Amino acid sequence: MAKLHEVVDIDAPVERVWAVVAEDVRNVPRWSSNLDKVEKLDDGPPGKGTRYRYHLDLGGHKEKLEVEQDVYNKPKKCSGRFIKGPLNGTWSYTYTQRKDGSTRLVYDMNYQLGGLLRFATGVLGPQYAAGIRKNMEALKRYIESGKGPAVKK
Repeated sequence: MAKLHEVVDIDAPVERVWAVVAEDVRNVPRWSSNLDKVEKLDDGPPGKGTRYRYHLDLGGHKEKLEVEQDVYNKPKKCSGRFIKGPLNGTWSYTYTQRKDGSTRLVYDMNYQLGGLLRFATGVLGPQYAAGIRKNMEALKRYIESGKGPAVKK
């Protein structure tokens, strides 16, 4: 099983970072590369048990990936597992409010490529890790530029 661990500090309160990452999921393609769209598969507000389908474009190779949230502890942690598609394993976002008002966002993923992609783990693994790192930096720029939903007080 491969592991990814990425950390980014974002100059925004934890509630704002949570709103962009965990609640405004349909707009993730605005800051995440290789993602055409996201579908929420369940009615009601996001929470434990909510499922999403991600439509990926991996350099011309189209894939669909479904996830289910197992933990939804606003605004501290959202985590879950891959339930359908080319990845098996788990993922999590952990949010920590820092003393200076910024947020430390930690993304962890334990995964294994499935299907035909499992034969390309040596090639795709490093590319995937670089993509996650790039997306975390893009998320930081997106939030710090004021984009995304406003936080309800």
